[in-house]
Parts: sequence; structure tokens; C-alpha cells
Amino acid sequence: MNWRGLLDALLARLGATIGADRPVVPGWPPGALALAVLSVLVPPVWRVIRPVVTLVHELGHAGVGLLCGRRFSGFVISPDMSGHTVTVGRRHGPAVVLTAVAGYPMPALVGAAAIQAAVGGHAGAVLLAVLLILLGVLVRVRSLFTMAWVVALAAAVGALWWSGTPRWSAAAVVWLGAVLVVGAWRHLVAVAVHGDRDQDPGALARLTGVPAALWCLVMAVPVAACSWWAWRALAGPLGPLLGGALR
Repeated sequence: MNWRGLLDALLARLGATIGADRPVVPGWPPGALALAVLSVLVPPVWRVIRPVVTLVHELGHAGVGLLCGRRFSGFVISPDMSGHTVTVGRRHGPAVVLTAVAGYPMPALVGAAAIQAAVGGHAGAVLLAVLLILLGVLVRVRSLFTMAWVVALAAAVGALWWSGTPRWSAAAVVWLGAVLVVGAWRHLVAVAVHGDRDQDPGALARLTGVPAALWCLVMAVPVAACSWWAWRALAGPLGPLLGGALR
């Protein structure tokens, strides 16, 4: 394919992305949802997909930090699948508190929004947005492992956006959204149970004097709200299969 043909194909794909596909039909959402739950609960699979949740967590710190006037200088995902984000600004005050709080709820928020968009026929737009964000944050990567992982994820998302059918794209986005929502709970419960003082609740406790357990409860509120949002978004596709019980 020459450059002109590639450009025409790209424009055609962008045009298809801007327009909404038909809303999803009952059948595959339960499978995508069940697969997502298993992906998070089965340890070998979770070790593979956990960086997705970690990445959204870290970019949640970065995004809220930017909105609060802080400067996002870089982030790292470690081989043990933990992460670290650096934002620069005042060391005390509401901005740093909001930035620290944002990490654990962010995967649930992004996951619920992705499910809502996919159910409404906008899975292609979600994939394109994810691809652009991944490409944009490459300049803030601060380790070779993180670089390799983000590039690999961008390649996978780009391939699905370019060649995936509307149904497969929607199924993938619903799966990813559900992984983020369930993964947000797994991360939050883990930090609440183990009480690691180096994690966000411990850092917030040192910063504010409020116990880490209370910060875990604060973070659980938006995670629960986003879980309900995701469940309601799936009520349409799941309702006919369950006799309208979700409505």
C-alpha cells in the first residue's frame, strides 16, 4: 500500500470511528463480564493484566495533578507491577491531597466510562482515545520496562482499533472496562488489608493526620459508585437474558 492509499485508509477508519456503531445486542456482554472477573481473580492471568490497572492508577494521579495545577514529570511501572508517578508542586494543601486520592478510584471511573461508551456503540472511539493517550504519555516514561510495556499495549490497542469488527471491539472494551472496575477493588482491598504505609492511604495519613483506614473508605465511595454505573450500563444488554431483573 502506498502513502496515498494508507492516508485514505486512515481517513476512512477515522470517519468510521467518529460515527457510532449500532448499540450492542444481548449475548456476548455476559461472556465478556465473566471473562473479566476470571481475569482478575485467577493469579496467573492477573499477573499479566495487572499493569493495565496500575497504568490507569498512575495516570489518574497525573491527570488530577495536572488539573490541580501540578506538573507531571514522569511515571514508572515496575517489573513487580507496582507503579510510581511524580508530580511537582506544593508539598501540602488540597492539590496534593486530591492528586494522592485519585489513584485507586481512577481505574473504576475509566472502566465504567469505557463500558458505557462500548454499550452505546462507541467502542472504536474508546480504542482511539486510549491509543492517543498511550502515545502521548511515552514522553513521560522513566524506565525501559515501562517503555516496552506501554509500546506493546499501544500496538495491541492500535491493531484492534484498525482491524477489529464493531462487535469484537465492543467486546474487548467491555472486557477491559470490567477488568478495570474489578481490578480497582482488588487493588484497594489489598492495600486496606495489608496496610502498606508506602501506598497512597499511608501517604495521605502522614500528610493529613487522618488514619489510612479512613482514606481507604473515602476511596471506596467513588469505586462503589463507578461499579454501580458500570452495572447499570450493562443492564440493557443483560436485561433480556435475565428477564428484566436488572431494571
